[in-house]
Amino acid sequence: MEGENMNQDKILVVYYSYGGNTEQIVNRIQKQKECDVLKLEPLVPYTNDYQTLVDDEESKMDQEEVIELKPYEIDLSKYSKVVLGTPVWWYTMTPVMRSFLKQTDLTGKEVSAMITNGGWLGHTLDEIKKYTPLKSSINIVFQEHDLETKQSQIGEWISRL
Repeated sequence: MEGENMNQDKILVVYYSYGGNTEQIVNRIQKQKECDVLKLEPLVPYTNDYQTLVDDEESKMDQEEVIELKPYEIDLSKYSKVVLGTPVWWYTMTPVMRSFLKQTDLTGKEVSAMITNGGWLGHTLDEIKKYTPLKSSINIVFQEHDLETKQSQIGEWISRL
């Protein structure tokens, strides 16, 4: 009985951030909830040229490409809650997040999603729901690196995690 409650409210934030916007929000979640964080990274790093990256990735998005991730070690049994953080690329989640979700069983976890984008969520949430049910989600809008979503809205969402 005692062991069952150990992970009752333990949160793991799993995220990918290309330009830093998603990571900025993850840092806020970590500070506010004192949770653990797993930063996902592609095994073969993406180019630093954003336009080249999105041009290259656009053709692959419809194929729901799975890419190889840098190795990581995480014991998911320690967590009752998982927060997924991903930017939107071509109206859906990044290949990095898709690869994690295709390779990871989140059954029995309370899963929430934090999506960062430049103004349009696209079908990101529907894509995530193909792999796991979601308890909650938040759409966080940036224009370049300027946050447009209200800080209070983000703080309220985090407090409900």
